[in-house]
Amino acid sequence: MDIQVRNLTSKDYKDLKKSMEEAYGGKTGEVWTRENIEDLVELFPEGQICVEMNGKVVACALSLILDSKKTNIQRKYYEIIDDGKFSKHDDDGDTLYGIEVFVHPEYRSLRLGRRLYDARKELCEEMNLKGIVAGGRIPNYHNYADQMTPRTYIEKVKRKEIFDPTLTFQLSNDFHVNKILKNYLPEDKQSNEYATLLEWDNIYYDPDAKSNSQTKQTIRLGLVQWQMRLFKDLDEFYDQVEFFVDAVSDYGADFMLFPEFFNTPLMSPYNHLPERAAMKKLAELTDEIVKKMQHYAVSYNVNIVAGSMPVVERNNLYNASYLCHRSGKIDVHKKIHITPNEFKYYGMIGGDKIQVFDTDCGKVGLLICYDVEFPEVTRIMADQGLQLLMVPYMTDTQNGYLRVRTCAQARAIENECYVAIAGCVGNLPRVNNMDIQYSQSAVFTPSDFAFPNNGIKAEATPNTEMVLIADVDLYALRDLHEYGTVKILKDRRKDLYEVALKK
Repeated sequence: MDIQVRNLTSKDYKDLKKSMEEAYGGKTGEVWTRENIEDLVELFPEGQICVEMNGKVVACALSLILDSKKTNIQRKYYEIIDDGKFSKHDDDGDTLYGIEVFVHPEYRSLRLGRRLYDARKELCEEMNLKGIVAGGRIPNYHNYADQMTPRTYIEKVKRKEIFDPTLTFQLSNDFHVNKILKNYLPEDKQSNEYATLLEWDNIYYDPDAKSNSQTKQTIRLGLVQWQMRLFKDLDEFYDQVEFFVDAVSDYGADFMLFPEFFNTPLMSPYNHLPERAAMKKLAELTDEIVKKMQHYAVSYNVNIVAGSMPVVERNNLYNASYLCHRSGKIDVHKKIHITPNEFKYYGMIGGDKIQVFDTDCGKVGLLICYDVEFPEVTRIMADQGLQLLMVPYMTDTQNGYLRVRTCAQARAIENECYVAIAGCVGNLPRVNNMDIQYSQSAVFTPSDFAFPNNGIKAEATPNTEMVLIADVDLYALRDLHEYGTVKILKDRRKDLYEVALKK
């Protein structure tokens, strides 16, 4: 068996006519003429798609491009096709209009119709069109017309209480009913002249795109698993930071992530002070370090999440993470949930903003360590469009690390996003409360066919200083949202519960 999906040519008409006649039960009046097919192939060759089986055309999908602003897609079928003149076709239009799909009855068990629909969707994405529109018959409706309205019939088909050979197929191919059309095909007695206006939305459509070719939106992450070490001065610290920035930039990374409190080796000169006083002294360096990170982000062309560092505002001590964009912009997230130790030793308080940040590579959220153990926060971010969550963390023991890791992986699954975590390793003598570190940095994904089976895109070697490089595909997230095996965000019972931001 040899099956090919390809563009139709005028030379295929002989086979095409035979298949059409079989599909329409020998009703030659419903068969497209040779002139019709030749006109369509000349007008819009990419839109005329066929399935060839063992050298013969046995299925076909015909279509036009319409300008949705100029053409009323709710008009009757023969008005749309202009009685076979196809005058409403517009090469500069924004919508693919399906005018015909048929399959030779002997081959319908092979699901060739689905192949044709998939080919149409690919064409729609490649041409950057808004979506596909078609009028769909409801041929079983005449059996129920004396019992229910078309609207009720359609709802019962949606709930699979009634089978309709056309509408059931369309719904299973991710089309939705936009409207009920009256007098769509006057000769269609089976549908009582009713039809559905069906739509499929191209989730990749970009109205500002100048190119008609689809490109994968893949971004590269560089996670720094940072070895705690003492530095003789700030310049030596910068040398180590720049070493990693340079390395990650050489790999063409779009983002790099440093761990929580990765600059605490600089507290060593203040170890004789009480813990809070020492942390406030470290905070005096934060502005300078952030400016340095901003410079690295611009000069090395990589967005840098500068781990987290202490910051003092109005005598309040916060744990803050900075997103230094390669454009020069800086965003900040203040840790919301302060651990008991952070409060006990440093008197830190929590921030009060939950937000995602727009970057040149999608919508990014920042959470610091303990924050990721509170699922409500990430859920609010997901409602704001979160695609990538960055989590710098610091854990001293394996059980503490596993709390962060397990919760981070859960956040990726339940919010249909990527989550990257990066931590410190090694020991740090002569700095109070920073003695030992445990880490295994990782990138987590949702759990579905487009992603790794275990939901782990990449992970570092435990307790070893290294850089972890991983690519993530934002288009895969869009597919997951719309067509995933489960649709966690869409299937929430908002009639029963909700998670809301109070301020």
